[in-house]
Amino acid sequence: MKLFDKVRQQKLLSTTLLLITLSVGILIGTLVNTGVKAARDQQNAPDATPLVIPHAQEVGNEFTKLARKLDPSVVNITADYTPKADARVHRRGQDQDDDQGDDQSQDLFRRFFGNRGPGTGGGQDAPPQAFKREQSGTGFIVDKNGYIITNHHVVSDGQGNPVDHIFVKMHGDSTEYRARVVGMDNETDIAVLKIDAKRPLTPVSIANSDGVQVGDWAVAIGSPFGLEATVTAGIISATGRGNIGPGQFQKFIQTDAAINPGNSGGPLLNIKGDVIGVNTMIATNNGGSQGVGFALPMNMVVRVYNDLIKDGKVTRGSIGVTWPRDPKADTLIKAMGFDHGVIVGEVKQGGPADKAGVKVDDIILGLNGQQIKDGDDLIARVADTPVGTPITLNADRDGKKMDFKVTIADRAQIWADRVGPQQVPSETSVKPESPTQVKFGIYPRPASEEERQLTPDKHGVTVTRVEPGSFAEEIGMQERDIIIGINRTAVSSVDDIRKIQSTLKPGDAVAFRIVRATPVAPGNRRASAQAPVTRFLSGTLPQD
Repeated sequence: MKLFDKVRQQKLLSTTLLLITLSVGILIGTLVNTGVKAARDQQNAPDATPLVIPHAQEVGNEFTKLARKLDPSVVNITADYTPKADARVHRRGQDQDDDQGDDQSQDLFRRFFGNRGPGTGGGQDAPPQAFKREQSGTGFIVDKNGYIITNHHVVSDGQGNPVDHIFVKMHGDSTEYRARVVGMDNETDIAVLKIDAKRPLTPVSIANSDGVQVGDWAVAIGSPFGLEATVTAGIISATGRGNIGPGQFQKFIQTDAAINPGNSGGPLLNIKGDVIGVNTMIATNNGGSQGVGFALPMNMVVRVYNDLIKDGKVTRGSIGVTWPRDPKADTLIKAMGFDHGVIVGEVKQGGPADKAGVKVDDIILGLNGQQIKDGDDLIARVADTPVGTPITLNADRDGKKMDFKVTIADRAQIWADRVGPQQVPSETSVKPESPTQVKFGIYPRPASEEERQLTPDKHGVTVTRVEPGSFAEEIGMQERDIIIGINRTAVSSVDDIRKIQSTLKPGDAVAFRIVRATPVAPGNRRASAQAPVTRFLSGTLPQD
């Protein structure tokens, strides 16, 4: 028994010694390995000192304060709609370009909202299919009760019609609010929305945009490419930019603050965080920011907003005249001895000016005794005059001073025969061709009574503008040409042109019969009275 215990004790001792030896070996191996690794690390950067992350410190500045101030007031807007099954949808089903490129201003200034809906798919003979489309933009709260300003094009489809649904999200709030349209104004591209948040909201503060100066700081906040609450900064590059957008009443603030698709409808701010404008369009050739952005000045936006919350629409005055936006007209005015004024290009039959006796080629020099600088000045002052107000136009006719008593009328009613209720034509030109499978590249309007007298059958449509690089330009069409026929079909109205366009397709031959006045000597104001010449202009519609 003692022998057995002795053997067992020796075995236990041997095992203990073995375990101790293994432990010591592991410890030594670990120390050696650590030392080797430390030596190796020390060899990689022997003179480097490990970095230490400091305590967080906020470095505040004016931009930081501005961003924090506006954070609860700038909203992201998403809208969806189902396009009508029309030619526009069918064309997209054929993988052709969107027809907005037909408008020169749309070529240059790309609207901001992203159209993320799927295409229609299918081949050339496939019937149109309606897919829901989404688009997004930005807006900002102007009233604690949930009233929001944004762009009209953010909450309308490609043809100016209201979308089906509008959703609003505020930064830091996961709730998605349904919004309703209070009113929209296509002329200025402004819309007012309303949401019910069940709580008071934080409105922005508004600045007087007349105080904006070139060189001032400018900050844009919005949701470019869906990235909410994005802040960019730049300076004011210019003010009072006109004739760059499709709207007659748009005068823009230009900035180099980065503005991209999705910023549309968002605020442009001064360094104090006060809104000075509504970001609306950019000049670009790549679809993104190139440092040339445009915002509608807040003073104009406020006037539109007040009309929309009161009546749901904007009522503007008109006297029923148009004029040519042409440098030659300005030269002619100077040749007549005036340094200001507007040459009347057309008098709307039955309109206020027509009833007062105004005629084509009269030069409007003043309104109620105050000088009229140019056409933009005239339309701005007339548009802001309440409907029914009597005014006096001071004019010159063949060197004779004349005054005309004119009563301001509703602009939408005067021009209702030319366009629908959502789109009133510019009084310097008319809107481009409607969407069709093919595009001529012209801006047509009904011929005036005096222009119709130049044509053989006393009918026609006058070309007010020819798009550069268009089919019409290629075949030699010119401004002021009067189209009296297309492919042996008489043309008496703009609708006639649209109907003929709807029957054509790329590759078809087209022949225009036009009337063109012969050139006149410089200084001759009666260009419309010159002997007309009938011509044919023809060509083959280009393939897309």
